[in-house]
Amino acid sequence: MDSRIQTFVDQAKTTFGLGNYYLHHHSLWRNVNHFNETSYTLCLEWFPNGTESDEDGSNPEGTAIIEYNVNTGKLETAIFVMGETYAQDGITFNSGTEEVIKWIEQETGLTYNEQFQIHKQTENEIEFRSFIDNTPISPSGMIEVKWNDKRQLIFFSVHGDFPTGDTVKRESYTLSLEKAKHIAKKQVKRLEYPSFEQKKLFAVYAFEEIYIKNDDQSTKPFEMLQDGGTSKKVNHILQWEEPISKAFFEREEIDLQEEITPVEAFACTPSPTTRPITEEEEKSCVQAVERLLRQEYPEDSGKWRVTNLHRDKKYLIATLRTDQHETRVFERKLSILLDPNSIDVVNYIDNQFMLEMYHSFEESGDVTVTQEEAYEKLKGLFELKPFYVYDDEEKQYVLCGKLDCHHGVNAETGEVVLLNDLG
Repeated sequence: MDSRIQTFVDQAKTTFGLGNYYLHHHSLWRNVNHFNETSYTLCLEWFPNGTESDEDGSNPEGTAIIEYNVNTGKLETAIFVMGETYAQDGITFNSGTEEVIKWIEQETGLTYNEQFQIHKQTENEIEFRSFIDNTPISPSGMIEVKWNDKRQLIFFSVHGDFPTGDTVKRESYTLSLEKAKHIAKKQVKRLEYPSFEQKKLFAVYAFEEIYIKNDDQSTKPFEMLQDGGTSKKVNHILQWEEPISKAFFEREEIDLQEEITPVEAFACTPSPTTRPITEEEEKSCVQAVERLLRQEYPEDSGKWRVTNLHRDKKYLIATLRTDQHETRVFERKLSILLDPNSIDVVNYIDNQFMLEMYHSFEESGDVTVTQEEAYEKLKGLFELKPFYVYDDEEKQYVLCGKLDCHHGVNAETGEVVLLNDLG
């Protein structure tokens, strides 16, 4: 075993009181954050003495899974499987919340009230979220700590972003709903909302949440950010004259496991996914994707648009969306995986199977409410809350207002409804 890994093994054994355990397995993996920085994690799996893997390969009850960030030496995860621990002189919290916070600060190097605060708390668990000046951030960071009735640690996890001063553009918050109303009106949009309980599609005017920048009132779309790795926006409609009828595409099994060596990890070698996507790679990807569609979707010329290319572990992933206006909550999407070296398609994922579940739903009725009328009904229910949001262009967290609304308007009846109640 590499001596640097052995140091972490010894540290884990002492810190968590693993005298009744043996090291069953260790592995290395890496992650790329939104700053395009690569971090390496060492995962140590400790089995209770006298136990082995279950018949299905799962870990035995009481297994301790300890993960460290190799770059910083800080603890990232400590999980005791099934909430059972056989640790001796391990981590216990006998003095309450303050003791938990001090232990987190010691293990993570983060500072309470400056970078994280309590989000919610129960008798045996505390969840923390990342904050800047008492303002939530996006993408956010989260810390979870759980303990058993003996107040022994059984779960700890820290993940996400906890920004420091040099990545934050601090400002005084000046936005208001009055200033944002010209934006809010455009965000009220008609959708077909599925009710799984009633097996019906409802025509609903709902609010598409959006961020408004504090400094110039420009907008940023609310996005569920994907994992780190280089991305490139593309805007290319796929059109062809002739399909490819004779060729047969054979999918390869998707393998996301990376073989990481200690040399790579302890040198903090940048992941290949941080490399820029060149113009030549973009062109080759679009050509490869078009060839696939000519084989697998021969009748769809002009229907699909390549919107994004993204590096993810072993693959380049092209995201395609239909070039047709969709009013349903879930839209049609293709994810096409390409070998980054040969730029050959190896597999693809079509979400059509998810959308087919709505085919048996009762269709929505006639729309009797206009967008203007829906806006008037909803405008008193809009919310605008300050958020620090990471801006890819500025490479900083910038102050924004998150404009949102939890209600919608039934486009058939005009009734104002809570969107969560439609499911």
